[in-house]
Amino acid sequence: MLITRSMQEAHLYMDLHPCVCGTEEFDRQHRLEDRDGVLTSVYEGVCPQCGRTRLFEFTMSSERPPAPPAFGGPEPSRIIDPGEFMWIGDRVSTESGLRLLNTPPAEHREIRPATAYAIAAFEEVAKFLPEGADCIPEDRFTSERGREMYAKDPSRFTRKRITSHLELKREILAGIDRFSPPQD
Repeated sequence: MLITRSMQEAHLYMDLHPCVCGTEEFDRQHRLEDRDGVLTSVYEGVCPQCGRTRLFEFTMSSERPPAPPAFGGPEPSRIIDPGEFMWIGDRVSTESGLRLLNTPPAEHREIRPATAYAIAAFEEVAKFLPEGADCIPEDRFTSERGREMYAKDPSRFTRKRITSHLELKREILAGIDRFSPPQD
């Protein structure tokens, strides 16, 4: 059974695991089930491309879920590896960065949620760093995508690079907050 720390993590896991036909999206119906005292979160739906039923079942972690956009508490994910988190952080921050460059500062507030989501993904990468280690060990990359990300550039998974990357992304978020404050 997959153990998830939050609904955000469960949804990202489903997004990272497309149907066998390759379609990523599906209309997810959600329900909670009590299975012998264990709370199980069940997501089910039909693939819009091939019609297959898609089913994901997650046991909820005993720790209290974090507020969105965070994916979990201080412990690393047990279902998504650091390469997958890096991949999604890269993808979302590239999209939001392009939008930031092509919109007036007064409209940057609309891009804030995506920027915060990307930061949350990069924060998850950092959780895979063992105490006192300079880099994430190669054996922490358990998915095909994660291993590809690591093989492409292992230096991206060093403490120094992860920390500087997070600082830069947090500065961008602070800039959004400074130049495009929320409307009251």
